[in-house]
Amino acid sequence: MEYIKGKFKKTIYESTDGNGYKIGLFRVKEASDKLQEELANHTVTFTGYFYELTVDENYIFYGNYVENGKYGFQFQVSSYEHIKPEGKDAVVDFLSSSLVKGCGEKTAEQIVELLGDKALEKIKEDKSCLLLIPKMTEKKADSIYNSIIKYQNSDEVIIYLTKLGFTMKNAMNLLNVYGMSIKSVLEENVYSLINEIEFKTLDKVYFNLKNETDENRIEACIIESLKELSFETGDTYSYKEEIRTRLANFDIVLTEEEFDEYIDRLKNRREIKILDDRYFLYGYYKMENNIAESLHEINDNKPKKISKLDERIEAFSQANGVVYNGDQKRAIKMALSENITIITGGPGTGKTTIVKAIAGLYIDTHEFSEKIALEELALLAPTGRAAKRLSDLTGLPSMTIHRYLKWDKNTGKFEYNEYNKRMEKLIIIDETSMIDTELFDALLKGINHSSRLVIVGDDNQLPSVGPGLILTDLITSELFNHVPLKEIYRQSSGSSIPYLCLNIKNHDLEEESISKKEDFSFLNVDVHMVKDTIKEICKVSIKKGIDVNNIQILAPMYKGENGIDNLNVILQGLFNPACKEKSEIRIGETLFRVGDKVLQLVNDPDNNIYNGDIGYVIETNAGSKDKLLVVNFYGNAVFYKREDLINLKHAYAITIHKSQGSEFDHVIMPITMNYGRMLYNKLLYTGISRAKKSLTLLGSPQAFYMGTNNDYSLNRKTNLVETLMNKL
Repeated sequence: MEYIKGKFKKTIYESTDGNGYKIGLFRVKEASDKLQEELANHTVTFTGYFYELTVDENYIFYGNYVENGKYGFQFQVSSYEHIKPEGKDAVVDFLSSSLVKGCGEKTAEQIVELLGDKALEKIKEDKSCLLLIPKMTEKKADSIYNSIIKYQNSDEVIIYLTKLGFTMKNAMNLLNVYGMSIKSVLEENVYSLINEIEFKTLDKVYFNLKNETDENRIEACIIESLKELSFETGDTYSYKEEIRTRLANFDIVLTEEEFDEYIDRLKNRREIKILDDRYFLYGYYKMENNIAESLHEINDNKPKKISKLDERIEAFSQANGVVYNGDQKRAIKMALSENITIITGGPGTGKTTIVKAIAGLYIDTHEFSEKIALEELALLAPTGRAAKRLSDLTGLPSMTIHRYLKWDKNTGKFEYNEYNKRMEKLIIIDETSMIDTELFDALLKGINHSSRLVIVGDDNQLPSVGPGLILTDLITSELFNHVPLKEIYRQSSGSSIPYLCLNIKNHDLEEESISKKEDFSFLNVDVHMVKDTIKEICKVSIKKGIDVNNIQILAPMYKGENGIDNLNVILQGLFNPACKEKSEIRIGETLFRVGDKVLQLVNDPDNNIYNGDIGYVIETNAGSKDKLLVVNFYGNAVFYKREDLINLKHAYAITIHKSQGSEFDHVIMPITMNYGRMLYNKLLYTGISRAKKSLTLLGSPQAFYMGTNNDYSLNRKTNLVETLMNKL
């Protein structure tokens, strides 16, 4: 059996059934004799089953280096060990970190090889010892020496922390926050660092300090169990047995009496809240209470009426050449007359037309100037792409909620909050189904409660990624004015897509529902032919002059034969093939090329880009640290460093979740049985409702029927409706 020793760099594939199977990249520092010359200082692909791997941590993998007929050489891992940095390794990690200027990993290894694990002390005593290192210059030696002297009071602590299992980045952050007292913090309670460091890392560090589970760990694991349950299910509370079952994942088994004792302690410290048999993280309990109190406060204000509103709506209708039906008129009138109005409807029912009318009439009827009216009006959406779409369709400025409240990614807090409020008087929120409990709570804290709220969305779309069911709960409470738009206006002549969405919503699919229409077709394709069929459809689209900006492939999941990762490789070669004029850069296994369509995966308000935004690569710079990649997002050029590229993926194919809040002229969507539990009613409805001009589904009609009748995502446990009722 052979071995490779080095750092885990990246996961390429991970099985979805929870068995731990992974394919990834590994940077080899050392290997068994047979492989040393071939693999040392190279990055290799590995496969195997793993409980947990941490990026940039040191491991030793045991197994065999074999050639796969399809994927080339891979290291097949049969067993592995995590290598804690000790002695020389810890010193190498410190010297090659960003703290020490002028010293890369290779130089660090040479220093430690020559000076031993007491290298730092020797350098502090006499910096000239660095000149014994091959190719070392005085300038470089000075830089290394000065860095070590600068951190002479902390280098031992950093090495201590990395030995415990913290990454170098974690160690430096902890030192910045806690200084030299970090050791005593760890000795008292490792889990008190939960606001700075993720639980998994803290749990690993705990067992490097102690052998047995103590009370601090049990309490931390109860809180972590509640967090995991909330983010897996979307619930804002859990039941006792759910928590006790989850605790077993941490090898903790408590009697009911023991469990209740720990719960009482956490309750007394206001870390959890219990209502009857419902167990809340205290934060979610407070958020739901604040949402209820804020909405009641807004709703209880005396609404300011606009005189002769019916006549004004009629005049606006004529001036803009739009005829509103009874529900649409009622929605417009209510939004401009009441303090809180909810407007819902599926595709083609005119939600955006209504928003445009509400905003336009507010401006037209404002007693002061149009400029002041615009300053008092806020159009908001949860994602950058949804905000841009809202702005394009209304002709008015709009922004994300994060940008509106000025979110600081470093502190994780909003500048506008309960102590510093926005003062707009009419706030229109689109795509509300995507907003979770935490974001809605932050929005209501950050606005003046004399504001008028118009809440717009489609309650049949996917619920928010984070816990909560805001839009549905507000409707269910029946406490606020709600206008459901039911009449479908054709998006274009003969459009059938809104009617297909309605059939899915009503679980009313028949054979006729998937028969070919002018703007819709369902291709019955064998699962192994899906990729090739998508490629052929795209080729035909390109010949028709449909560019990559107007066609979008949507799929439920990243992995697998017909998953997004696989599709993106194929589609990149089709939509943006390599050529001499286009520079490109390879990061791990991913190739970025000028002209590539890419997707931002996290919110980055500093650069005004948000989760779900789609842009295009306009520049690659292999030799640059700060501008490795430049991406154009709607006219906004964003620079990416190497460490930022983990937040970027190709976007020729994207998940249905990431498409929410967007619309595309032409949508292609595979539906096959091997998507399994990812096929359910709201997912299919959301994906199909993204299409404006044409929709092509392909795969298995049986999978389509099955997914339409699967309501798995409907049930979320929240307490908002009851809280709203109790605040009356």
